[in-house]
Formats: sequence, C-alpha cells, structure tokens
Amino acid sequence: MPRLVNRLNNSTVRSLGKGDHLDGGGLYLVVGAGGSRSWIFRYRGPTGRRKMGLGPFPTIGLADARARAHEARRLLADGIDPLKTRAAGGKTFGEFAETWLSQVEMQWRNPKHRAQWRSTLEVHAAPIWRKPIGLVTTDDVKACLLPIWTKTPETASRVRMRIERVLSAATAQGYRRGDNPARWKDNLSHLLPARPKLARGHHEALPYLEAPAFLASLRARQSLSAIALEWTILTAARSGETLGMRWGEIDGDVWTVPGERMKSKRPHRVPLPPRCMQILDTMREVQGEFVFQHPNGRPLSNMAMPMLLREMGVKVTVHGFRSTFRDWAGDMTEHKREVVEAALSHIVGDRVEQAYRRGDALDRRRRLMEDWAGFLG
Repeated sequence: MPRLVNRLNNSTVRSLGKGDHLDGGGLYLVVGAGGSRSWIFRYRGPTGRRKMGLGPFPTIGLADARARAHEARRLLADGIDPLKTRAAGGKTFGEFAETWLSQVEMQWRNPKHRAQWRSTLEVHAAPIWRKPIGLVTTDDVKACLLPIWTKTPETASRVRMRIERVLSAATAQGYRRGDNPARWKDNLSHLLPARPKLARGHHEALPYLEAPAFLASLRARQSLSAIALEWTILTAARSGETLGMRWGEIDGDVWTVPGERMKSKRPHRVPLPPRCMQILDTMREVQGEFVFQHPNGRPLSNMAMPMLLREMGVKVTVHGFRSTFRDWAGDMTEHKREVVEAALSHIVGDRVEQAYRRGDALDRRRRLMEDWAGFLG
C-alpha cells in the first residue's frame, strides 16, 4: 500500500524529472523544464483551491519544506488561511507577543509582574494566540474579553490593556496597519456590556470605563462649575480643596494645598498634567483671589458641582470620582499602591513606616497623574 505522506527522500528530490511530485499532505516538489526545483503547498481555502510557495530547493531542504507544510496545515486546522498569515507579516499574535515580551520585560523589575503579563495573555488571549497579528479585529479582542468582563473585571481590564500594548507594538514594527482594535475609547466602550456601578461607602462612584465619555460631555458645557469639576477629577482632589484654591498655591506645574485645608492637616503637593495647566491659563482671565470664582468676585458655591452632576443626570457624587481614580489605578495600571494612595493624600502605614517615608513621591505621582489625564482623554 503506497505511503500517503513523506513519499519523497533526499535522493529522489534531486533526481526527479519535470512535473509536480507529491510528498504528501499537500506538499509538492515542482520541477521545471530547465531542472529548477521549488516547493509548493496546495490546499483548499475558504474561496477554493489555493497554492502557496514554500521556497526553492536546495535552499529549502526536504525537512524544512515538510516543517513549513506542517505549520500551514496547523493554521488551516485553526481556521486560518496560511496565505493571509504571510500577507500579514508571517507572525501570529502569540509569536509576536513572545518576541516583544522578551525584548521589554527586563525593564520590569518585579518578576511577578513579568510572569503575570505572560500568563494573562496566554490564558485570556488564547482565541487570538495563533491568529496572524495583522488580522486581529475588534471582534477577536471582544471574544477574548467577554468571558471575564463582568466576572473578573480587574483581570479583564488588564488583559485589554496588555492586548492593546502588544498590538500597538506590532503596528510600530510594521506588522499591522490601522486603528488598534483593543482600544477602549470610541471602540470597545460601545461593544462590551456595562458593569455594575461602584460604590464606596455613601459616595456613589462612576465606573472608570465610563469616565472618558463623561469627561467629554462635561467639557462641552464650559461653565465655571464644569471647569472646576474637571479640575477636581483630573487632580483626584476633594471638592473643598478645589473650591478654596488660591493663585498663590500654584508654583509652575505643582499645586500645594496648605495643611489647614487638608483632611490630614498636612500640606499636599499635586503635580499638574498639561490639561490642568490649560485650565489655569483660562482661569487667569478672571481676576481674583480664588482660582475658581465668578467674574463678580463671588467664590464658586460648594453646591455648584453637585448641582451640575444632578443636572447632567449622573447619579454620582463629586467625592466619588476619587474612588473612580483609585479603581482605575488599581485595575488598569502598574503604579504602586503607595504612590496611588499618596496621590489621594492618604496616610499609609504605621508611625514607624511613616517616619522612614519622608518624601511624597512627586515624580512618580506626576507619571501617575499624566496617565490618568491620558486615560480620560
């Protein structure tokens, strides 16, 4: 009974005459009239019969040709057209992710963090792991996230962020074109189901995934209360800290809230992202002691921001945006807990730990607040 695969050997490959000679499993050696030899793989794709060149002989030997044909059959078994893989740059999502991680993971000092990156992608990005990275779509990313989106939201948010970074790197290296299918704003934000709104004590908080859209709506209003609320959200401040802010508290791109206006009774420095600096430029047109005061000299009322939220039909509190910020930082970033708590002016640790922690991590908090402003858009 004739063999169905591996029909050729190294001797016959060199001696066969003109024609297409089957090795098995769709692999053929094509011998031309002048004696040229090359490998092709024939298969049935979604649009009919197709063939894919695997390279010339002897540059590509028999063993290498069989390995390439085996890889093509593996892709077909996963429902992937091997010719499309080649057109997309020849790398699958998993292959590119492995290569990219090996290049960047040494920047991450925490071994646990490096391990989590790999494990979360291998487990939750399994539906796209063997798909050509240039062909990954928004529906593909959605398929990865839906099983865990409401069940384990923290993990789901990190998986989405990590898929987005891998795809972004692939675009930068020429393996993809167009928009990133894992981006949240104006993309997955409209496709994934809403999750239950979060609440911390009696302060109703907006889920952070809804925060960018809320801020866009807030900026469209351009009222004094809207500007003050945006400032409060961007800086993760308490409303009283915003309403009592005086121009003398601003030094460059740092806002120092005096201890007498802080809940902790300690001065609190806040690094200001570029959007906050734009707000300050706008408010300088209004001459007065306070940053947020009416042209007639009256300070903004402590009811102005809550009334605005009520007018917008959003059932959250101003203070609740601090919870929104805290949940975003914990779910979607790798910033250390101590840095996040410092940004919220929380006192972390016992008295001994506080005695040794003299600094306020301003530079690290600056990166945190810039990331927050970037997420909000």
